[in-house]
Amino acid sequence: MKKQLPSFEGVQRAILQLKEVCKKTPLELNKRLSDSTGAFVFLKREDLQQIRSFKIRGAFNKIASLSKKELEMGIVCASAGNHAQGFAFACNHLKINGTVFMPATTPQQKTAQVKMFGGNFVQTLLIGDSYDECQKVALETAQKEVKTFIHPFDDKEVIEGQASIAIEMLAQQPVGFDYVLVPIGGGGLISGIITVFKSLSPNTKIIGVEPEGAQSMKQSLKKRERISLDKMDHFVDGAAVRQVGALPFQICMENLETIISVPEGKICQTILDLYNKEGIVTEPAGALAIAALDLVGVNLKGKRVGVLLCGGNNDILRMPEIKERALLYAKRKHYFIIDFPQRAGALKQFVNEVLSPNEDITHFQFSKKSNRSIAPAVVGIELKTKDDLPFLVERMKNHNFKFDYLNEKENLFQFLI
Repeated sequence: MKKQLPSFEGVQRAILQLKEVCKKTPLELNKRLSDSTGAFVFLKREDLQQIRSFKIRGAFNKIASLSKKELEMGIVCASAGNHAQGFAFACNHLKINGTVFMPATTPQQKTAQVKMFGGNFVQTLLIGDSYDECQKVALETAQKEVKTFIHPFDDKEVIEGQASIAIEMLAQQPVGFDYVLVPIGGGGLISGIITVFKSLSPNTKIIGVEPEGAQSMKQSLKKRERISLDKMDHFVDGAAVRQVGALPFQICMENLETIISVPEGKICQTILDLYNKEGIVTEPAGALAIAALDLVGVNLKGKRVGVLLCGGNNDILRMPEIKERALLYAKRKHYFIIDFPQRAGALKQFVNEVLSPNEDITHFQFSKKSNRSIAPAVVGIELKTKDDLPFLVERMKNHNFKFDYLNEKENLFQFLI
């Protein structure tokens, strides 16, 4: 049986449903991004929602649309992040019982947030080592106990709830937009945006943005069927989805012209820029669409561009990895296995004669070997600019330090970051 597509009328109903629950988040003109692109760049600040994410819109709208009997039977969701928090908030607000299945690998900060928003109305269960394992158990439990499973993106009412963002954006910018950049995970958000703009502003070009390491929508549209990724980079956890939803795929297949893939390292640099220059805390998925601004491939000068900043639930403990990935993407961080002579003063010689004043050792791992004249060390070096690498390599060769470059050796490199 073919699923019913979301409708503009359904979005209007969602607006009324969410009126007393969701914040009408700001649409802010960002001067720095506008100056760098020549466009008028407006950020839709969904990081300022109660749960610091747009996910509350879809989860609440879906749960509030259930019958009294369905609510009494109980509801279930599977999520490691923002959807779980939106689900928990809705359960607490509506005073109904719900169960959240989360992978056992979920950081404690996220489980604590779900418990905080859900209070006594939500039970959290840690199941499996991945989201796929967790979702499988959640679906089986919902079927066995006759409970309603609240899907994070492949659901008509969820999509219509997310689409309320687009209604707000057009009300906040009556002149409209030439382009709107939307992050894609499972596809629920962009499906909702398309549903509204197709009705109210059909000339606006909607551009989808995916992480380079999780291009499930792009690959599905290319093959004209939903595919499941065999390999995926989980770093952009809010948008790293192995398979997009059936409803979002159908909507995007018929309406979406362009998808941009953004390297994870570029997303990390965008997170750092937003924090350092605007004081905005954003999660990787939240920075995804912003990171694509200079990859659009068209001249944006003078254009009105809306960008979805979809969430700000970033664990501060991730910041060292974010900085590392940003430096690697900028080609300013390099790792080597370097053979050091096992004699006093070898490291001092390397620092004084090989490194320039603008170069810094940020990682050093060495163990002295018995009965050997040479021993390897893993060394991470941060450069001032990416153009300094050839000079560093030349100085190592001139001073007879043998080395192996690790950045391009994926199997070894994964142990370092």
